Amino acid sequence: MGTLDWIVIGIFFLLLIGIIVWVFKQKQSSSGDYFLAGRDATWLAIGASIFASNIGSEHLIGLAGAGASSGMAMAHWEIQGWMILILGWVFVPFYSRSMVTTMPEFLERRYNPESRTILSIISLVSYVLTKVAVTVYAGGLVFKEVFGIEQMWGIDFFWISAIGLVLLTAVYTVVGGMKSVLYTSVLQTPILLLGSIIIVVLGLRAVGGWDEMIAATSAVTVNQYGDTMTNLIRNNNDPDYPWLGVFIGSAIIGFWYWCTDQFIVQRVLSGKDEREARRGAIFGAYLKLTPVFLFLIPGMIAYAMVQKGVVINGEVFTLSSADAAFPTLVTKLLPAGLKGLVVCGILAALMSSLASLFNSSAMLFTIDFYKKYRPSSSEAKLLHVGRIATVVIVVLGVLWIPIMKSIGSVLYTYLQDVQSVLAPGIAAAFLLGILSKRPTPKGGMWGMISGFIVGIMRLGAKVYYSTTATGAGYSDVKTWAAEKGINNWFYNLFYDTNWLFFCGGMLVFSMLVIMVVSRFTAPATELQLRGITLGSASADDKAKTRASWNHWDIIHSAIILTITVAFYIYFW
Repeated sequence: MGTLDWIVIGIFFLLLIGIIVWVFKQKQSSSGDYFLAGRDATWLAIGASIFASNIGSEHLIGLAGAGASSGMAMAHWEIQGWMILILGWVFVPFYSRSMVTTMPEFLERRYNPESRTILSIISLVSYVLTKVAVTVYAGGLVFKEVFGIEQMWGIDFFWISAIGLVLLTAVYTVVGGMKSVLYTSVLQTPILLLGSIIIVVLGLRAVGGWDEMIAATSAVTVNQYGDTMTNLIRNNNDPDYPWLGVFIGSAIIGFWYWCTDQFIVQRVLSGKDEREARRGAIFGAYLKLTPVFLFLIPGMIAYAMVQKGVVINGEVFTLSSADAAFPTLVTKLLPAGLKGLVVCGILAALMSSLASLFNSSAMLFTIDFYKKYRPSSSEAKLLHVGRIATVVIVVLGVLWIPIMKSIGSVLYTYLQDVQSVLAPGIAAAFLLGILSKRPTPKGGMWGMISGFIVGIMRLGAKVYYSTTATGAGYSDVKTWAAEKGINNWFYNLFYDTNWLFFCGGMLVFSMLVIMVVSRFTAPATELQLRGITLGSASADDKAKTRASWNHWDIIHSAIILTITVAFYIYFW
């Protein structure tokens, strides 16, 4: 890092501080102001916040690492602008009519108070296991690689930078709430995009161009069926990414994340009206088309550079691990000034993702737990409790990091694996609950409970078998199991079944539970369902929704879908 790099980073922080000070001076006297920015956000702020909140360390580190280790396999999860369109076109009207502030609150409207509590618990667990642990871990890894520091004050620099990132982000989130997240995203998003574009351009130039990168990666087979790193659709017998399983699993995880997860939907709920919320989703869908090219492709470029033995500044380009692909490209490729700019982009992504997480988790605990049992609490008390809840969530996430590292060798794969066991039960409850009035309150509740129990059993099996095999000196669980003669139904079902097919099976199981329980339990009243299911929208509701969009919204949505189809055709 040269002097010019530090100057660039300093300017970035001055701009960030300026926004925070401006937000702090705005009136935020209620929890609605703090958590939802007063519900007056425009489509630009909503779309930028959706993108910046989504693009975190799992992309800069994890997605690039996935590109370097398995090529285009994980691109299905990233080319999901079409799923954000479903949020904008299908779910925004229902969420807007309900006037809820959290997704658990919506489930309480649709089902019962117990469903609200269950979803809050699942959401908070998922934040600890995925978003907090992954973001903090990746933050420590990226700064250790970029700055090249192993230890400081006798402490591993990984932990110093990871905890420092948490503290830095917590300051501006606690001070400004949702407005800080929204408005700093407007600053951070263009910096992140520009920095990543520079990496792609310089990386392609170093490897010899797009065709050279494709040639180097397409020469590498990833399974015994002849599929290569550039194949998006792989043989259905592929042990990791069978094409049918990928379509099923990525759709379920994508639906849960983009259409029902508080982390993302909270951006849309902050819109001033249905029109702004939908257009924010469309803008976010456009931005969501870029991560494959900005983060996964650099991982493939890094892999191609290693394969070709590219020399940078007199040294042969090497990778210490797949997850080190992006920070290594930053360190080796960029000149002074540009390196500082890209580091700002990395900081932007990490802080925006963490800030959104802090705000969402604080809101879930405060609104869905504390306020539920202490309804007379003052607004000042709610804000205070939310900030304390954030600290607890972060501490638990940091404590999970060592376990996370033992069960997932590639960060992005670990993330999707964990989400695949948390998503199906929630997806089933929302999908059936909005499409039909037949699911009863107890049906939706037990569908989520059963899905969560099965998911935790799967995750527990992963942790148990992985740590046991590692403790016995084995690097591969299947080798350990074969030598120990482990071949029981529990191991075969909860560990050895392909994670994508297991995700699809969980969705079917959860939906069956909902339908069976609903057949024998009391239905929700017509008053309870009014306006929040497909068949209960009134003529006024439909007219209001129709007035909120025009032909331009359709045209832009069609463009997004066309780009998505073209991407699948090219990388088929």
